[in-house]
Order: sequence, then C-alpha cells, then structure tokens
Amino acid sequence: MGTFSWQTWNSGPFSIERKPGTAASTVVLRFCGPFTVRDAYTSMPTLALNKALELDAEGGVTVTKHILDMTACPTIDSTGLGVLATHLVRCQKRGVKLVVAGPSSRVREVFKITNMDSVIPLLATVEEAEAN
Repeated sequence: MGTFSWQTWNSGPFSIERKPGTAASTVVLRFCGPFTVRDAYTSMPTLALNKALELDAEGGVTVTKHILDMTACPTIDSTGLGVLATHLVRCQKRGVKLVVAGPSSRVREVFKITNMDSVIPLLATVEEAEAN
C-alpha cells in the first residue's frame, strides 16, 4: 500500500473592513481571510457581507471608486468571484470604478483564468489604486 497525503485547508475567519480612502469619494474594502464559500459564509452573515459592499459612503458623499484591498486575502473561489462579479455590475450601473489592490498570486491567477482581470483592474497596492 502507498502512502496517501492531502493538504489540510488552513481556513480562518473572513471579514471585510470598510474604511474611507484618501479621497472622500473613495471607499477601501479590506478583505481579510479566504474569500471562499466555506470561510466567507461561516464567518460573515449574508446581510453583513451585503452591507460591507454598499455603494454609499458616510455623510451622503457620492462614491466614485471602490478599492478592494486583497493583500490579506490568500485565496478566492467561484463563490467569492461571483460576489465580486455581482458587485462589479452594481458599480457599473452607478458609475463607480472598481479596482482590486494587492492580490496574492493565487487570487491573481483566479482572476486571470476567469478573465476577470480584463474587467476589474488589478493593481499592486492600495496607494496605486487610489492614484488611478
């Protein structure tokens, strides 16, 4: 008999921290943890996820850009990608620019394989995303 091994999934809690960007019309959404069906929906109720992705800013300011800071998001699955695709459509309808900042090589690869990198710009840092 051979030896079998498998990779243990190192999951962790998923969260989204919402904060203002340097411009009042920019919102930065910091994704922390794996954005997968298993991790996102066990850590965050659907209503909380939807609230984090709202297009309105505090104080009635019109939002013109959402930056998805993915520097602390090691991976994304089809469910996470579906949430982002839905969010992209909402952004497009409201004229809000959507940008991903700091994706890991694994997240970048998922975007490339699915062609999402052709519709959502991937930038190296939040600072670069703020400047574009």
